[in-house]
Amino acid sequence: MPTNAQLAAKMLRDASMFFRQVGEQNPPVADQMNQNAQVYDQVAQMVEADPTGEVPMQPPEGAPPEGGEPQG
Repeated sequence: MPTNAQLAAKMLRDASMFFRQVGEQNPPVADQMNQNAQVYDQVAQMVEADPTGEVPMQPPEGAPPEGGEPQG
């Protein structure tokens, strides 16, 4: 019986395949679909490698780095 993390990784990889298939069938959105697929594959790998790991947060675009001036 698979663990929750294994099931989650499989579902993410299945979603990745779906995005790639959509991109193959719809060339105008192929680049975006391939980018989506890559992200889903990366997250699947992260879930398998470290199921309880934390994702480092990035500041919102244009937000100042900690202790710094706003970017802009």
